[in-house]
Amino acid sequence: MFPDFSQHKVRVSRAEINFRRGGEGPPLLLLHGYPQTHAMWHKIAPDLARRFTVIAADLRGYGDSAKPPAGPDHREYSKRAMAADMVEVMAALGWAQYAVVGHDRGARVAYRMALDHRDAVTKLVTLDIVPTHVMWAQMDKVLAMATYHWLFLAQPDGLPEAMIGANPRYYLHELLRRWSGDFGAFTPEAMAEYERCFADPATIHASCEDYRAGATIDDAHDMADAGRNRIACPMLALWGERGLAKRRADVLAVWQDWASDVRGHPIDSGHFLPEEAPGPTLAAIEAFL
Repeated sequence: MFPDFSQHKVRVSRAEINFRRGGEGPPLLLLHGYPQTHAMWHKIAPDLARRFTVIAADLRGYGDSAKPPAGPDHREYSKRAMAADMVEVMAALGWAQYAVVGHDRGARVAYRMALDHRDAVTKLVTLDIVPTHVMWAQMDKVLAMATYHWLFLAQPDGLPEAMIGANPRYYLHELLRRWSGDFGAFTPEAMAEYERCFADPATIHASCEDYRAGATIDDAHDMADAGRNRIACPMLALWGERGLAKRRADVLAVWQDWASDVRGHPIDSGHFLPEEAPGPTLAAIEAFL
């Protein structure tokens, strides 16, 4: 899926991060979302590698990256901790500054990188999200029905793990089917990779911890920043016409409250823009970068 890319692992302070590297040019970090891995970028990463040195990484807890214990406050799966991982990875590769593109959970890590490491992120692209605190603040019956997993995965340790673990392949396919506009957009090669990684009980547990952090420490970090610490680098917000972010929010208007220089527009897609609409998504990212 990643021709001419090489695979690597880097040990950072509290995890080991798996990633693929390809291309030449300015550094560009790609961060995936739930319940996927870096494989979600396979339709656009080779094209991006013609102009950039592309690093497509697995977040801690996902894919072939480490899955450290979460701790009682879920701090090890906070977006602040995941952001620090990626800053360390890029520093280990020799880069102090770079652009970041994130989808779903990876986009939450990406905007946290832009807030916490302002000198590192030169440009930011988020795909189909609004800030975590905005999601929780607007949670009502309509949004809860559309994004029930935010509440389900954040339930106390053991409940969602047991239920998902009973049939992880079914759960994975059902999520991808519900959130996509075109389930056929997922290639057999990518689907096999998602199934391989999501079948691991450690991945199921870590991804639940990701959402538990989202309901607690991530929300607290966002509340501390809201109206005070704004994203300073240029930002592009893209979202699917049939995606998750649009269900409840005026996506661009929300980000204008959080970023000093933001633009954006919808893509004719469901939630998974790089796989469902790779052409328009690639064109928008390249034009912005």
